[in-house]
Amino acid sequence: VQLQASGGGLVQAGGSLRLSCAASGIIFSTKTLGWYRQAPGKEREFVAVITNDGSTNYAESVKGRFTISRDNAKRTVYLQMVSLKPEDTAVYYCAAERYGPGPHAFTYWGQGTQVTVSS
Repeated sequence: VQLQASGGGLVQAGGSLRLSCAASGIIFSTKTLGWYRQAPGKEREFVAVITNDGSTNYAESVKGRFTISRDNAKRTVYLQMVSLKPEDTAVYYCAAERYGPGPHAFTYWGQGTQVTVSS
């Protein structure tokens, strides 16, 4: 199983980025997928999740600014981020196959992509 995240970069506050995460080795269409982030010196935190039927949920800090989506034909999950803030700076990780109710209960994790928002 491989999750390959991409799309990170340096952007000014108020700008936008779209992260992508391409999956291989799993039956993608049946999996719940998620995005998490970890800022320097902080614990990894939940950002967004999308189930196999397209239901979504977001952290309060990103609601209205971030949108998670999936393309099962391309085996890719996306995170569209707009109105970025400096506090969004973190390494962003994609995850696949939720196995429990815990906040980090995903079987597979990508390698992370850096997002840096300058003020």
